[in-house]
Amino acid sequence: MAVLILSGVLVLAVGGCVCVVWAARGGPRWTRAVATATLAVGELVRRSSRTNRKSNADGGITSGD
Repeated sequence: MAVLILSGVLVLAVGGCVCVVWAARGGPRWTRAVATATLAVGELVRRSSRTNRKSNADGGITSGD
C-alpha cells in the first residue's frame, strides 16, 4: 500500500515538473495553472523545512541521548 502511495506522489511530482517546463515554453493555460500550483507547493515545503531547521538549531527538539 505504501508503495502505491509513494508511486502516486512521484507521478504527481514529475507531472508538476513537466508542466513547469512546458508552461515556460508557452504551453496551454492549464499547464500554467499546474505549474503555478507546483511552484507554490515547492515554496511551502522549502519554507517549512527552513523553519524546522531553525527550531532544531535553537534547541527545540533534542535527541534521546
